[in-house]
Amino acid sequence: MTQNPIRIGVIGGSGLYQMEGLGDVEERRVTTPFGDPSEVVVIGTLEGVRVAFLARHGRGHRISPTEVNYRANVFALKSLGVEQVISISACGSLREHMHPGNVVIPDQLFDFTRKRTYTFFGDGMVVHIGVADPFCSRLSGRLADAVAEAGGTVHRGGRLITIEGPRFSTRGESFTYRAWGMDVIGMTTSPEAFLAREAGMCYAVMAHVTDYDVWHTSEEPVSVEAVIRILQQNAALAQWALRLLVPRLAAGERACECKGALANAIITQRELIPAEVKDKLAPIVGEYLA
Repeated sequence: MTQNPIRIGVIGGSGLYQMEGLGDVEERRVTTPFGDPSEVVVIGTLEGVRVAFLARHGRGHRISPTEVNYRANVFALKSLGVEQVISISACGSLREHMHPGNVVIPDQLFDFTRKRTYTFFGDGMVVHIGVADPFCSRLSGRLADAVAEAGGTVHRGGRLITIEGPRFSTRGESFTYRAWGMDVIGMTTSPEAFLAREAGMCYAVMAHVTDYDVWHTSEEPVSVEAVIRILQQNAALAQWALRLLVPRLAAGERACECKGALANAIITQRELIPAEVKDKLAPIVGEYLA
């Protein structure tokens, strides 16, 4: 971990770190035991606070949701000292009252992906992390407050289902997700949220509703054009919400259980954990294995 840690990280599109008011910008290439993150980490000062920005899909959006190296992305931020992560993503609405252009701060997550690596652990170290409530309620609440203050229409809470992608849903799938009780649908929050919890980081999602998926017969089906149009419209909202939120997070305490998530989750006897695994995961497990 760096000697001058950066406590707040943002994962989203590359446009986020081109916002007005971001100064002292530097690019830092971070290597991890899990490979390279999606892009160089951009570090800048926002409202007097150093913040790390990471483009989830790389600059130019060249990495598919399945191909994102989620472990490298989260580990890179952790190694810089990040304790709180704000994820910014697009989502489809599965509910009539969650309109395109609205923002949802979900409080539940349903993982429906099939091809991703969900954990940092294995290779002789077994960890059973608790994720009954996968998002940090404290961070989510403050994020929702900032979005509302920035002028956005925000829905506090909701069930987010992550599908594999990169294709959009069939109409039959969309109706099924609605029947399951899901509220919004996306392609990237799993396993990102679970990895952040393993790393002892607070994690919340600012999910921008871009469409009604394909269930809503009187609205246009989801398309790349619709997604890009709404994200561009909401870019200023996301940036302003971050400018409001970041100094508040920097001034407050982490009064939540996220940072101690590993305290009672490591089941392997300490003396049996391979030394190379301890070394590889030192930024995450070091304090628990000392």
